[in-house]
Amino acid sequence: MNIIIRPTTERDVALLPAIERAAGQRFGDYPELAWLAEADAIPAERHHGYVEKGLSWVALVHGHPVAFILAEVHPSSLFIVELSVHLDWQGKGIGRQLIARVAEQARTLGLASLTLTTFRDVPWNAPFYARLGFEEVTALAPELRRKREEEAEHGLAYGSRCAMRLPLS
Repeated sequence: MNIIIRPTTERDVALLPAIERAAGQRFGDYPELAWLAEADAIPAERHHGYVEKGLSWVALVHGHPVAFILAEVHPSSLFIVELSVHLDWQGKGIGRQLIARVAEQARTLGLASLTLTTFRDVPWNAPFYARLGFEEVTALAPELRRKREEEAEHGLAYGSRCAMRLPLS
């Protein structure tokens, strides 16, 4: 399977919400998180902002987007805002390739790490990132603390989430 990772274009943006919704269907298997399977996707306006900043990438299979990753620059890290792989394409290494692309960008920007927040006990969340070398962070930098607080305000149980960091040295 030939997977191409490239920067997201404005034309790709219309396809990204469907990918995010399809990826979210896995949450339907977890009763306490099933509501996420029906949650709103990131609006196109926000996607356009990531594209304009050069902080959005898509994975293409046979020329069609099947996954995307969004990032934002923090003082010492590139923060992964969203990683969505269409349900039909999960488990094929696409997420790993997108993370590798973001790590390459972080190094280019002179940043020391990748960071993210995720569900602690969902197998394709924290355990997946741990297999890639991410470590849970308990002493949160201000920007990660804000992310965790925002998540709690949006209905995500604080204890179910964690912040993680991948050093890039």
